[in-house]
Amino acid sequence: MSKKPLVLDIDGTFLRTDMLLESFWSGMGRAPLETLRASARHWRDRARLKAELAQLGAPRVDLMPVNPKVMEMAKVAQAQGHEVILASASDRSLVEPLAAHHGLSSRVFASDGQTNLKGDAKAEALVEAFGARGFHYAGNELADMPIWQQADDTILVGDVPGARAALEADGHNVTELASGWKWRALMKAMRPHQYVKNVLLLLPLLAAHNFGLSALMPVLLAIVAFSAAASTIYLVNDLLDLDADRLHPTKKNRPFASGALPLSVGMLAVGLLAAIAIGVAAALNAAFLGVVLLYMVLSLAYSLKLKRMRWVDIATLAALYTLRVVAGAAAGEIFVSGFMLVFVFPVFVTLGCVKRLTELTLATSDERLPGRGYGRPDRSDLLNVAGLGMFGSMLVFFLYTFTEQAQQLYPTQWLLWLAMLPLGGWLFRMVSLGYKGKQDYDPIVFAMRDRHGISLILFTLTLMFYAAGLFHEAFGV
Repeated sequence: MSKKPLVLDIDGTFLRTDMLLESFWSGMGRAPLETLRASARHWRDRARLKAELAQLGAPRVDLMPVNPKVMEMAKVAQAQGHEVILASASDRSLVEPLAAHHGLSSRVFASDGQTNLKGDAKAEALVEAFGARGFHYAGNELADMPIWQQADDTILVGDVPGARAALEADGHNVTELASGWKWRALMKAMRPHQYVKNVLLLLPLLAAHNFGLSALMPVLLAIVAFSAAASTIYLVNDLLDLDADRLHPTKKNRPFASGALPLSVGMLAVGLLAAIAIGVAAALNAAFLGVVLLYMVLSLAYSLKLKRMRWVDIATLAALYTLRVVAGAAAGEIFVSGFMLVFVFPVFVTLGCVKRLTELTLATSDERLPGRGYGRPDRSDLLNVAGLGMFGSMLVFFLYTFTEQAQQLYPTQWLLWLAMLPLGGWLFRMVSLGYKGKQDYDPIVFAMRDRHGISLILFTLTLMFYAAGLFHEAFGV
């Protein structure tokens, strides 16, 4: 191998991500309206679009995931005396600091707001600088074919159909480096384990003692719609939180943050999942469709802005959990008591505080969490609010036992009072474990795996079913 320079493409080659999409999603997190306006104005002018989005988003190039095989190849080439140069259709304002951060040549080739340096344009620029066959080139897509044809040695990163045969027929020495993504990365990003939260849609059925198939079947379909809607928001949230996730001790391993899943695949999945959620919701009834749309809009607002606002974020989390209960009632066309909604909201406020307490306890410093409005000194305030949520929910439950509806549904009133003990114990356990950092980052998911907590919930439900006389009706006991 001669001392010809090694030229590396960036998107999908040197980096396991796309700098234009990184700029777009970073911009959506910082200035969503301006980012959308810039995208609409310049979507035909790629060079101008990249320049404006790079300025609006200002993504952290030092955090972007690098392809380890390409990086290793670059270090070997440098050790052998080759100049390693980045050449990309991404904007120069991002390419230059990326090269500097990784110790590569300060000479870069990039788009400049006027010329989109892709395909033929990049080939012409490299031939002008080094001559035909005067450089080696690594790329990852068919758009790189004009550059490979002008290069000496060619490196194919990932699967590029037909490229190897064409280049070898033209006399090129071809090296292939494996790359790509796996379906399990997409499934991980969709977070199917979070679907367990959607059991909350069944609460109205339990509260109304309505266990018939005519009510159950639409609620099960509603769970499918809510699961798709939730995955849509999880994907969008991860796309918006790329920099913050990469700074987090565990979230840095998420598929988008780590580069295991291309941002473009995630965006396609967002569109498909949103269509499933809205389509199933529309097929059920207008009320449920309205709840799903409200849930998605509020979730998006949470991802874009509200999660960074102290206390507002916890109230929003509680509202999103409460909307699941409302959704179950709307899907099954079941009446929900105002007492039930007033009861579950402070419960979810408590669990929202538990989520933040867990994050802060597991934090490694007193600084505010990336993308959040809290630091470790706020733990005492969060604990106080969690306590208020516990007290409020227990008070509402107690007052409900005196209502006419409660006396009709639960003839044995004292058993309802007794059920408050394990329920309060469960809430206290959740708060205590969160404060000690002995939970994971989602209290609802943790609750569904916590054997001791599940025992307390089942004991609560058993007492309530006895109070309602359901066991006597079913089993004669």
